[in-house]
Amino acid sequence: DMEKAQGFSPDRNVLCLFDVDGTLTPPREAIQNQIGEELLQDLINFCLSYMGLIKLPKKRGTFIEFRNGMINISPIGRSCTAEERIEFSEIDKREKIREKFVAALKKEFAGKGLRFTKGGLISFDIFPEGWDKRLCLEVLEREGLDAIYFFGNETSDGGNDYEIFNDPRTIGFTVYSPEDTARLCRELFFDALPHES
Repeated sequence: DMEKAQGFSPDRNVLCLFDVDGTLTPPREAIQNQIGEELLQDLINFCLSYMGLIKLPKKRGTFIEFRNGMINISPIGRSCTAEERIEFSEIDKREKIREKFVAALKKEFAGKGLRFTKGGLISFDIFPEGWDKRLCLEVLEREGLDAIYFFGNETSDGGNDYEIFNDPRTIGFTVYSPEDTARLCRELFFDALPHES
């Protein structure tokens, strides 16, 4: 979105948001307090049943992990090694394991106020509707900023950066690595500064 960013000047009140885990959403109450124990157990039972039918070359431990305000689901298990993580990711690209899992969850829990977003190589997150990264924008709107730039790597539909990336309050950029992010920031902000002769 370089065209949208062209208006940058050093005297503007600009904030950059980077997709760094745990920094864009304020602490939220426990998910069970928001969705209730009955829905939570239905969700967990469905996930366990579904994962019991998935055949993979390897399965490891921690398939369901509670996090602050969300549940993380990993068909291979979060305790897999780096090599096993890459192996699962390659299988997932071909067979769309997580994509099919999320589609089944969306169908089963339609209208229950849940969101499902894919992130990383081996898992996806489940959280209550409205608890995505846009939460930080509500606070920032009161700061009188001229522009908010967002840099994230999971910006396509279903990714955990999709909502904030596409929000009209941000100028969104897809990045692929820390080096890519640094290069883009240099181009956007430092190359735009007037150079002294």
